[in-house]
Amino acid sequence: MKKLVIIPARGGSKRLPNKNIKLLNGEPLIMHSVSTARSLFEDIEICVSTESKEIKKIVEKSGLKVPFLRPIELAKDDSTSEDVLIHALNWYQKHLYQPDIIILLQPTSPFRKTKHINDIMKKFSDKIDMVVSVKEAKSNPYFNLYEENDNGFLKKTKESNYTRFQDCPKVWELNGSVYAINPTSLKHKGFSNFDKIIKYEIKEPELSIDIDTKFDFNLCELIMKKQI
Repeated sequence: MKKLVIIPARGGSKRLPNKNIKLLNGEPLIMHSVSTARSLFEDIEICVSTESKEIKKIVEKSGLKVPFLRPIELAKDDSTSEDVLIHALNWYQKHLYQPDIIILLQPTSPFRKTKHINDIMKKFSDKIDMVVSVKEAKSNPYFNLYEENDNGFLKKTKESNYTRFQDCPKVWELNGSVYAINPTSLKHKGFSNFDKIIKYEIKEPELSIDIDTKFDFNLCELIMKKQI
């Protein structure tokens, strides 16, 4: 099975400026994902997709070649992950090889383990759209998640008579760590139309941290220092 590992890292970030190259425990954030990927895959299988010459320079300093610079129009605030993945997939199909599986590793998940990636790849087949890492959600639409109706009143997202949280059906939250995606499904369906998705649960809460804010970043740094 031919693999394509995509690590998307744009230069801009509003909530946490330059977060993908911000030093986390002395190393640029993106390099935590790059190092994990290189411990499992050949360099030719790893694609850092970025529009930033600075990110490209940092990554290539490690010896990993960045095959292209992403078009600026795919690095805006409203650019979608789907468009970024399809762009990288098209480039590989045209210039190198036809992948059978796409492994998406977001650089904002520095605590993912090689075991998580291996386990997810084992669950993948060409009969499904995606295997994705999740965590059990702390909030539940049957119990404490509400929507506002047309009259401005809150109502439960899912109607139910549950009086205890633990009796509710379990719900899962994507933690952003690892995605194993069917390339054919991506190009012909798109994420929003995936209907054959299998979960892979990561139970340890610290391993599901997805860095979006300064608080998230500081929490990761504290955890890494405690582990040393």
